[in-house]
Amino acid sequence: MFKKSLLVDMINRSSETPADRRNFLRGMGLLSAGTVGAGLLSASIAAPAEAADAPSDASVLNFALNLEYLEAEFYCYAAYGHGLSEAMATGTGTMGGVTGGHRVPFKSKAMRYYAEEIANDEIAHVKFLRTALGSAAVSRPAIDLQSSFTGAAQAAGVIKAGETFDPFSSEAFFLLGAFLFEDVGVTAYKGAAPLIQNKDYLEAAAGILAVEAYHSGIVRTLLYENGLSTPTNLISDARDSLDGTGADKDQGITTGDSGRANLVPTDANSIAFSRSPQEVLNIVYLTPGTGVSKGGFYPAGLNGEIKTS
Repeated sequence: MFKKSLLVDMINRSSETPADRRNFLRGMGLLSAGTVGAGLLSASIAAPAEAADAPSDASVLNFALNLEYLEAEFYCYAAYGHGLSEAMATGTGTMGGVTGGHRVPFKSKAMRYYAEEIANDEIAHVKFLRTALGSAAVSRPAIDLQSSFTGAAQAAGVIKAGETFDPFSSEAFFLLGAFLFEDVGVTAYKGAAPLIQNKDYLEAAAGILAVEAYHSGIVRTLLYENGLSTPTNLISDARDSLDGTGADKDQGITTGDSGRANLVPTDANSIAFSRSPQEVLNIVYLTPGTGVSKGGFYPAGLNGEIKTS
């Protein structure tokens, strides 16, 4: 038989919330007035403070899945003119639709190929996380690919009040729209890494982080090559103001007034920056502060336990 401590750890790491743990115990026939069930439940809830305060692996992976839904929908529409299939959007929580999005009129074959490759990567990330989470996977929340971009571009000063920003209307706008996500994805995965306890999940998250970093490098390079440093740097400044930390965790694609390329945003030790889930939420909700649970790209909020900044 498993030791009691091992069972407790398995239940804690496989469940997203205390309710999940109760359901797990009930399903195993362990939640009863008996000593074993009561003891396990007590031990599960009364875990050490450090473990109790930390989100479960399932919660962290579901948070990542919410972000991957957004990226996959954006790139799928840009590259192929349609979003994810309904079969890839089901799960726990309320499934929402996608507003906006259409195929980008690419003029460059290379740019179209880049978009298709990144779209395929993001689709694969969604599939992988949904498989890893199994029945605990959250459904795709409502996603706004229309007014959210206009709001973000206006806040950054890329466009004026009354103007609209459609990231699917041209190659240049597509790159700027992609830039909104890519650096956020890298900092989000790095920030979430210390929260993951299961080594297999941690290795997978590290692998996804590496792919997101490749994507970010491609997008930053194309933006620089196409002379889009000014609007890109404005978006970078806006992300810094949105995450709510007051720290400079974002960098544009040029350094100072020199115009020299800054394609790899790192700290003084050439290490990528980290953002907490709450800082990431501030950016994707387009609302700095605490206690925010919806807005921006997620008009009804995220699904899962981690959804409030």
